[in-house]
Amino acid sequence: MRKFLKVAVAAMSVIVASGSSLRAEEPAFLSLGAGVYDLLDNETTAEVRVEYRFSEDHKLWLFTPFVGLMATAEGATYGYGGIGVDIFFGKRWVLTPNFAVGLYGNGDGKDLGHPVEFRSGLELAYRFEDYSRLGLTFHHISNASLDDQNPGTESLMLMYSIPFDKVFSN
Repeated sequence: MRKFLKVAVAAMSVIVASGSSLRAEEPAFLSLGAGVYDLLDNETTAEVRVEYRFSEDHKLWLFTPFVGLMATAEGATYGYGGIGVDIFFGKRWVLTPNFAVGLYGNGDGKDLGHPVEFRSGLELAYRFEDYSRLGLTFHHISNASLDDQNPGTESLMLMYSIPFDKVFSN
């Protein structure tokens, strides 16, 4: 986890130093995902996710806010809000380090020790001509030692992000 955090901090430093050269006029997105929850431990199960990612107009400095909901096949749920930064490699590839905080309920699934959980991760996506994206995302969820029990969990997801204005258009 520490190695991941060092990479994330280094990426954020590059973004801050680069300023607006990494920005793009991106729309709001509805992002849908499916994948594997608790990938690196013994309670592996299916996960689905839905997120709303705000548009360029709602940026907080370099950061794009988002809100979302995750659920597992074992009944765990996680509602969260956070920020991410799009780093473009050419016109098509987008790397998005992101961070969120939210409320977790374990249902019949993995007990993460506390209702307040923090999520950090990366998404690497291919950006299509219509601005939609298809990518892989990896996240770690942990309560950051708010409780004595802090097992954490990892997810690997396939995400599809469609510009929100196209969701209801003909």
